Amino acid sequence: MSAISLQGISKRYPDHIAVDQLDLEVQAGEFMVLVGPSGCGKSTTLRMIAGLEDISAGRLLIGGRDVTHAEPHERDIAMVFQSYALYPHMTVYMNMAFGLLRTSNLLRSEVDQRVNEAAQRLQITDLLQRRPNALSGGQRQRVAIGRALVRKPKVFLFDEPLSNLDAKLRTHMRGELERLHAELGITIVYVTHDQVEAMTLGTRIAVMDRGHLRQVGAPMDVYRHPADRFVASFIGSPQMNFLPVPPGAGDAQAWLNDQFGAAALNPGAVLGLRPEELALSSASAPTASPLNWQGVVQRVERLGAEAYVQIRVGSADVLVRTDADAALVAEQAIVLTPELSRLRMFDAQSGAMLAARV
Repeated sequence: MSAISLQGISKRYPDHIAVDQLDLEVQAGEFMVLVGPSGCGKSTTLRMIAGLEDISAGRLLIGGRDVTHAEPHERDIAMVFQSYALYPHMTVYMNMAFGLLRTSNLLRSEVDQRVNEAAQRLQITDLLQRRPNALSGGQRQRVAIGRALVRKPKVFLFDEPLSNLDAKLRTHMRGELERLHAELGITIVYVTHDQVEAMTLGTRIAVMDRGHLRQVGAPMDVYRHPADRFVASFIGSPQMNFLPVPPGAGDAQAWLNDQFGAAALNPGAVLGLRPEELALSSASAPTASPLNWQGVVQRVERLGAEAYVQIRVGSADVLVRTDADAALVAEQAIVLTPELSRLRMFDAQSGAMLAARV
């Protein structure tokens, strides 16, 4: 396993800049997830690490060695693609062994050993003589991962490897990848637009937007303490709610000014709260708090043990997570009260999160 250092990495095309001066340190043995919306530059970044895209500016180091302009085969990496990229005319065994047989000096017995070890670890030993068209999507993905494993590279790169699987299989494969990382301690850089994958798999996550790195940190740190409004809105499903300061509420404005300073009351500044950080109470008996919002229930989605309640507050729709047995109906007047310790304030101009004074 090896560390990866991206130092001012950029990728420029004639008509746009895909990645702009990206600085990122991936520690040896880390599971780093690059996450962001389509077009943010995450897959381009992965392809630059792999050597499949030229680097326009900056330096790339793998294991302390400068590989900025090295050929892909000189970087000692293995990549798993979204499309699996298996050879349809070859058996599973040959798909996994072909690269070693063609490019390494290993004896056939050593190749056999590596393939069998990887197949056993991935529970595909009984599939070794089948061809890809006889496999399910999940099985093909295991073969693609096995093909990377047998090479024993310094770094594993994954480009949205689970996006072609159904929801149940994605959940299962997330567990398999997490187990594999824990057992082998391998360095992984993983690209996804799926926040659930990012939150559940990453040792750390790197949030990208329009070619720029917006925040890097442990998943729950990013979830609880987003650097700005973009990160707050992108990370988390459902996304964070953004609410204005309650109009005409002198006590609320005084309390916010005391907590966040005068910038909190600038026009356009908003409060950020996740669905689980708001409590509901009757409009006739609101919870005592310096902050309350009056709203009207629009709809209730009950999902087994919990429910999501869509509430209209002024011109905004707010989502609140609550108990599925809560007695709530459409058009019901309701009061929203925040968990004050989780309250976030975002600057009106920059979108940056303002630090509380306490």
